[in-house]
Amino acid sequence: MRRIPPSSSNLGPGGLDFSKSFFTPISGGDPPSPTKHHTKITVVGVGNVGMAVSQTILTQHLADELVLIGVNPEKLRGEMLDLQHAAAFLPHCKIHSSVDYDVTADSDLCIITAGVRQNPEETRLNLLQRNVDLFRKIVPPLAAYSPETIILVVSNPVDVLTYAAWKLSGFPANRVIGSGTNLDSSRFRFLIADHLDVNAHDVQAYIVGEHGDSSVALWSSISVGGVPILNFLKRRQIAYEKQTLENIHKEVVQSAYEVISLKGYTCWAIGYSVANLARTLLRDQRRIHPVSVLVEGVDGINGGEVFLSFPALLGRQGVLGIADVTLADEETEQLRECAKTLLEVQGMCDCEGDFEK
Repeated sequence: MRRIPPSSSNLGPGGLDFSKSFFTPISGGDPPSPTKHHTKITVVGVGNVGMAVSQTILTQHLADELVLIGVNPEKLRGEMLDLQHAAAFLPHCKIHSSVDYDVTADSDLCIITAGVRQNPEETRLNLLQRNVDLFRKIVPPLAAYSPETIILVVSNPVDVLTYAAWKLSGFPANRVIGSGTNLDSSRFRFLIADHLDVNAHDVQAYIVGEHGDSSVALWSSISVGGVPILNFLKRRQIAYEKQTLENIHKEVVQSAYEVISLKGYTCWAIGYSVANLARTLLRDQRRIHPVSVLVEGVDGINGGEVFLSFPALLGRQGVLGIADVTLADEETEQLRECAKTLLEVQGMCDCEGDFEK
């Protein structure tokens, strides 16, 4: 196999670093001080989603240093070089790539997009177990090299894999988060805004529960411009059919399937969604996002440790709290059913494992 040279920012002959001799120091000046706010992000997995996440992070200047981790050294180097060659058009950021996890040391945020593909006639449970086994190779070294990092899981099925990452890392639950229904909620807000002909920024609406077909739309808490939608319709005695609401939720669930059927995969929307989460976490913006978090004891969800999407306050320490959302009885019951299903799935696969503290 052709030798892949290591990642390097040295451009001198033979890889020499001549940056110190290229500029003449100011006479009597102090030596340059190290940057006080240096943000380092690691992205594990350089498929379509991983590279969309990386590209969005770069264009939004969310990191001073970006590390790409994968299993194919040639593809890794190719993706790294492709991004590095755009340096003149992007905010300054050092970009590295490696199959070894030591380069991830002291990362502020570790984003996992890696996952195995489903084989023909393979059961979903077997696919899940193979992804959990893959996480055994990913999560422990991330936790060992960056013991203070936040882990953000994007790989599907995101809720169970976020639980697995939590168990494998040994981290407190506030520092292990799944991308969950952050994107689903964005699609939901877009569809409601489209129906009402308003800007999606003025729509407050959440999809919660499992990221997937059994997600729950919180119709009882939807507001536009601060006006609760269902209360408004009742107060004005405007008739509406429940089926109309269910059709909008169904359209949210089918959105990803439609994109996949048209282009083969999804990447850009999830890339922007993850960058949105990264910005909130790393810049301590204390915004509320519907993400997959440990919800044991929330709204009567009991029976075991389970990760589900719920509106959560996020900041530099990860999950700062879970929003106390008032749910309709039907929504509460649907959430509990989601939790029950995920607990059963977790029980059928081995998500436990050794980890380094």
